[in-house]
Amino acid sequence: MCGIVGYAGGQQAAPILLEGLAKLEYRGYDSAGICVHGAKEMQVVKAKGRLKVLCEKTQDGASVPGTVGIGHTRWATHGAPSDANSHPHLSDSGSVAVVHNGIIENEAKLRSWLMERGVRFHSETDTEVVANLVGYYYDKDGNFIAAVRRALRQLEGSYALGFLCADLPNLIVAAKKDSPLIFGYGDGENFVASDVPAILKHTQTVSYMEDGEMVVFDGHNVRFFDGMGDPVEKQRETVTWELSAAERGGFDHFMLKEIFEQPKALKDTISPRLKNGQVVFEGIDLSAAYLKDVRKIHLVACGSAYYVSVLAKYIIEKACHIPTEAAMASEFRYAEPVVDEHDLVIIISQSGETADTLAALREAKRLGAKTLAIVNVVGSAIAKTADQTIYTWAGPEIAVATTKAYSTQLAVVYLLTAYMARQLGTMDEETYHAWVQALENLPAAAERVLCPENVETVQFLASRYYGHHDAFYIGRNVDSAICLEGSLKLKEVAYLHSEAYPAGELKHGPISLIENGTLVVAMATVAPLFDKMMANIREVKARGADVLCVTLEESAEEAAKQTDNILTIPKVLPVFQPSLSIIPLQLFAYYVALNRGCDVDKPRNLAKSVTVE
Repeated sequence: MCGIVGYAGGQQAAPILLEGLAKLEYRGYDSAGICVHGAKEMQVVKAKGRLKVLCEKTQDGASVPGTVGIGHTRWATHGAPSDANSHPHLSDSGSVAVVHNGIIENEAKLRSWLMERGVRFHSETDTEVVANLVGYYYDKDGNFIAAVRRALRQLEGSYALGFLCADLPNLIVAAKKDSPLIFGYGDGENFVASDVPAILKHTQTVSYMEDGEMVVFDGHNVRFFDGMGDPVEKQRETVTWELSAAERGGFDHFMLKEIFEQPKALKDTISPRLKNGQVVFEGIDLSAAYLKDVRKIHLVACGSAYYVSVLAKYIIEKACHIPTEAAMASEFRYAEPVVDEHDLVIIISQSGETADTLAALREAKRLGAKTLAIVNVVGSAIAKTADQTIYTWAGPEIAVATTKAYSTQLAVVYLLTAYMARQLGTMDEETYHAWVQALENLPAAAERVLCPENVETVQFLASRYYGHHDAFYIGRNVDSAICLEGSLKLKEVAYLHSEAYPAGELKHGPISLIENGTLVVAMATVAPLFDKMMANIREVKARGADVLCVTLEESAEEAAKQTDNILTIPKVLPVFQPSLSIIPLQLFAYYVALNRGCDVDKPRNLAKSVTVE
């Protein structure tokens, strides 16, 4: 959530800041603002609402001259969305400007301390506390960098921060703790940002900042410092994906583009790990001796990544014969988990910065467990904190509602399961090679699901069902887990009330909510449970439900006898069927949202990267 962009160089800063903030809209926000240091003073302009309001207010940056500046998109945590609560914030004296991602947990204590010393506040935000704290120290001794350092030592919580000083027109100072921040190297210009897309048009050379680090830079020079204030040399890395990967590329929305990118993302994630008929993970140490001593596997994640974990429990337990539990990261560390050195904790996160997931990872490490992260963002906090990391290669995912990141996380689960089962000897040679062959073929099967005929069918069904007020997703076994993600997509982008239940649980309460016209999306892709699903469908049909069924092509004729509408997917190895069945559910949510007039890529109240609890 929230986005930061900073620029120092020879060009006008405001247009570059606005352009960068536009690339960070996917992170979620409700207001935006910029501060530009002109020839004589710092000028702050901010506005509640979408970025276009700020662009109109500044004539796309033309009315705010200056070659150094910081920008921000805010997602409200302290104080309602308003111009006053928007970032950047100035210190009471006007000497310091700051933008901030994260939460300052001791802001009330610091606010009281500053107010006792005569400092005034003009917003409800925790961020203004940071501005005033730095301003207080700077106004006392005139050393800006020392004032920032002193203030940082007093902050509790998470932050990525960018600072300007009224008396230092060319300088930007930035620092981070538990919130992402990258530095970008240009030619006669330098950048800081929350994520790569914000600066990719200008540079592909970056350094990923570590917790506790601070950077001081202008257009030509840069200095990095560690938490002790000592200089550090940062490794420069090259971003390997092109700007076009973060553009819509002819699609109406990023979500639709990313749905159609899934076959490629699956191939990019799977193919490098298949060599000579074997699943290979370079740099991963999960030996047979270690795995045979693992008492339990914990899968810990939030949101869609948690639903990958729910699926993974079925897959890992069946293939590896190790007890496996899926846990929500936001609950994991408060539940006093029974975890020790005999447990493997697998952390799943798209951004690698999810606050609850990062906290759960640290708790697992404190308890002595071995930790393995599955993430998409290289150099992210979770990737660096975990004992070992497996990257998905989904590429940048801009839409708030995940699609290809979910699919590639699931693909890594397949690969990892086969790898562990091979080490443990719980998968025979025939089954193992069938898995490898099916994994090689999975991207092509996903491509088939996205054929024009199928997409047109989904569009038609969305136009029929978008007016419903409620939807229920039902399924059994892995289909039940897929229902969770399908239902979430409908909630996220279409703002339609939706619930997911194991079909066998219908009679234990949910069936009381079924009435004439209720939409029920029934998953029937698990062949051994097909007849049971048809019985469940008959139960809801008898109570007036309108049933949309997702099933295998070979089962379509039989399923059509019990349902109102059918979506079909090709048959693959049963364990991999979820990778195909999720695609029509993603498309359905997308087209329902379009029909309902929703902002598909930037759903209300949601953020792509949840970096606060």
